[in-house]
Amino acid sequence: MKKFAMAAVAAAALSAGVAQAYTVGTFSNGFVVPNVIHNGPTDTTAVGLINQTGQSVAVYWTFFDQNSTHITDGCFAMTNKDYEPFIWSSQSGGGLSGTRGYLVFAVGATTEGGTAQTACGGAAFLASTASAISGNAFQVNSVAKDVAFVPVIDGALTIASGVDITKMNNVSLVSVAGAAQVGVSGAAPQPTFSMRYAIDQAAGGTDTAVVVWSTGNHSGTHTVNIYDDKQNRKSVNFKLVKAELDWFDPEGIAGLPATFTDGFIEWQPGLAAPSDATAALGTTLYALGGSVFTYSAISSTAFGAVQTVLGSYK
Repeated sequence: MKKFAMAAVAAAALSAGVAQAYTVGTFSNGFVVPNVIHNGPTDTTAVGLINQTGQSVAVYWTFFDQNSTHITDGCFAMTNKDYEPFIWSSQSGGGLSGTRGYLVFAVGATTEGGTAQTACGGAAFLASTASAISGNAFQVNSVAKDVAFVPVIDGALTIASGVDITKMNNVSLVSVAGAAQVGVSGAAPQPTFSMRYAIDQAAGGTDTAVVVWSTGNHSGTHTVNIYDDKQNRKSVNFKLVKAELDWFDPEGIAGLPATFTDGFIEWQPGLAAPSDATAALGTTLYALGGSVFTYSAISSTAFGAVQTVLGSYK
C-alpha cells in the first residue's frame, strides 16, 4: 500500500474502536493485562500501577500462559499515592523469553473479601474487595523505537471462593468487570464482537494480530462473518487454538478474498461450544460463562508503529 493510503487505514483503525463498552481508567481490587511477552529487556511489556486506596497495600501478581497454566507469581507492597513500574523482562525470571501470556494483579487480604493487607505475607492471601489500584501497560521495543499501547482490563476481579491468590489456576478467575460478559450457551448476555483488521497479504507490509482473551476455554473453530470496507460479507472460519489467550493473523483465514484488506470480523462466541473445542484445556467458556476481551494490533512499515484498536461489542 502507498503511504497516503496507509494514513487513511490508520485513521479508520483508530476511529473504529470508539463505540465500545469496556471499562478503563478505574480503581478496583485488581486488573488483567491480557497480552504480555518479552524478548529480553529491549522488547518487553511494561506495566504501571497507581495506589489510591488511602493506605499501603500488598499487590499479588500471577503470570499465566496462553492456556491459563499458572507459571510464576510474586508480590510487592505499595504505599498510598504510590506509583509502581513493573517491567516484565525484569520480573519474569529465567526461561520465559518469548513466552506469551497474561498477568493478573490483585490486592491481597487476610480474609476473603476483607481488609486489604499492608504488606506481602500473612494469613490467607485472598483477594480484597478494596477499590485500591489501577494500571496501564505498553509494549516497549527500544530497538524499533516503538511503544505500543496494551489495553488493561479493569476490575473488579471476581475470584472463586476460597482461592489463595498465590496458587490460582485456570478456573480461579471467574470474571473481570471491565471486559464483556458472556452467558452460558443459549443464555443472556450474548455479545457480538467486531474485531478490526488491516492487511495487504504481502510479507513485511501491513499486518494485524487479533488478540482474544477470556476466562474460559474458548478453543475451537468458529464460523464468523467478515466484512471489508465496502460492506461486502464473507462467511469464514477461524480457529482459536489456545484456552484463554489467542493471538492470530487474519491473513491465515482460509477463504478470505484477496480484496478483503480492510474491515472487521464479526464474532458471537457464546452461542454454542465449537465441536472441536479442546477438552484437555479445561471447561469451555460456553459451559461456564465469563468474561471476553478482544483487540487488534495493526502494524505497517508505512507508518512505522503498532496501532492498538479495541474490539467493539454490542
